[in-house]
Amino acid sequence: MDMYLYLYIFYIGLNTVLSNDFEMKTHLKRNVLIIFIDDMRHLTDKNILLPNIQRLAVKSIVFRNAFAQQSLCAPSRNSMLTGRRPDILHLYDFYSYWRDTVGNYSTFPQLFKENGYDTISVGKIFHPGISSNFTDDFPYSWSEKPYHAPSEKYKDAAVCKNKQTNKLQKDLLCPITVSIQPDGVLPDMESINYAIDLLKTRNTSKPYLLAVGFHKPHIPLKYPHKYLKKVPIGTVQPPRMPDIPKNMPIVAWHPWTDVRHRDDIKSLNISFPFGTMPPKWTLKIRQNYFAASLYIDDLIGKLMRHIDLSNTIVVLTSDHGWSLGENGLWAKYSNFDVALKVPLLFKIPNKPPKSISTPVELIDIFPTLLELAGLDHLNSCRDYKSNQCLDGKSLVPLMSNRPNKHQSRYFAISQYPRPSEHTVNNSDKPRLKDIKIMGYSIRTKRYRYTEWISFNHTTFSRNWNKTYGIELYDHTVDEDESNNVYDVHKYKDVRIKLSKLLRTQVDLQ
Repeated sequence: MDMYLYLYIFYIGLNTVLSNDFEMKTHLKRNVLIIFIDDMRHLTDKNILLPNIQRLAVKSIVFRNAFAQQSLCAPSRNSMLTGRRPDILHLYDFYSYWRDTVGNYSTFPQLFKENGYDTISVGKIFHPGISSNFTDDFPYSWSEKPYHAPSEKYKDAAVCKNKQTNKLQKDLLCPITVSIQPDGVLPDMESINYAIDLLKTRNTSKPYLLAVGFHKPHIPLKYPHKYLKKVPIGTVQPPRMPDIPKNMPIVAWHPWTDVRHRDDIKSLNISFPFGTMPPKWTLKIRQNYFAASLYIDDLIGKLMRHIDLSNTIVVLTSDHGWSLGENGLWAKYSNFDVALKVPLLFKIPNKPPKSISTPVELIDIFPTLLELAGLDHLNSCRDYKSNQCLDGKSLVPLMSNRPNKHQSRYFAISQYPRPSEHTVNNSDKPRLKDIKIMGYSIRTKRYRYTEWISFNHTTFSRNWNKTYGIELYDHTVDEDESNNVYDVHKYKDVRIKLSKLLRTQVDLQ
């Protein structure tokens, strides 16, 4: 009996130690906060000072050349969250859910959830609709049903007052008085309040991965009017190249139809598809875009006051950029820097701040977070069709200045589809069945190189021998990508080298 009693006491003691050890390890896991901003291009202090993001950035590792894989919401978001390129997900529009069509690929919130985290989605993280199974990928990715603000139902309501007629319109530019809005609030305000309440009341026995998604500065540019006063029109600079460059391939142009269809812009009667925005309106749109960004910056500041930075990894980024009149273009829908370049920063406990100019991609966030959280053993790629095989690479070596196997892979690959070589009504957002051309683009530190080639939307195959346009931009002399030098003799060797690199990387998929 004494021996049995001894063994029983030893068993109880061992389990207590193991239990305490597990609890200690769980306690040591860092929280993760993802701040995801809709349609926010990479803004510098030359454009607008965003004080709260800047306050976070000076403590963070900042990537100054981060690029989306496609400048459209659903493809970009699904790509980032799964770590897979659009060509792997077969998603270039809004109308398929990867788990049903190509493979049961894991998302990074899903892996965190499966490894002891509470994962919570607030606001716009996945694009709503078919592309996330009408559930924001719940319950796979999230521990609880994702939160969407009730006032989202008014996102396209006619609430913008025309100063001449006093009629309510669906305008592009829509600074408003919050108190007279339906429900007396805006969606991003509701999302922030929900996130803060959650942080105050949640059970802290498990670490969290909290993703907070903001709707602005996505159009319509609807935000509290007080922010417009903070951006005097006299301080707003026009784009250096407001017109279509002569050597831009026609296939690279898009008609920004969602901007044209807003009531205020529609009244300008801009000719389709190559008419450009009047200079006065160019400044007004830029002013309102910056003001809407200031509004979001304020909400981010409010959220950050409730975050314990000593135990939380913070990631801030966007799904893609937004053209503000450069080369005559507006909105996204292109392979230009302004449509693809996004803010990207990581605030990591005990990591000193750093600024990195090496080109990186949104698909790199997934493996980076796994490594930062000590879950990088889950990134196994024995079989490319495995649900744990990623197209991105961890950015931790770049953060730490240590050599790594991906040293030669620091460039960004992006793509955009077109229904035809010539500009038509659906050139901005062609559905899969209409896609006939794919523009593949590679961005290095110095160059952007793009080939628009034949694409089969049924077999998802490419024909590199049938091209509709080639672009090469040298960023040392052309930050605006307004001077296409692909046929300039001195760039011949560069073009050949980048073409080979682009084709090799794309065909690896």
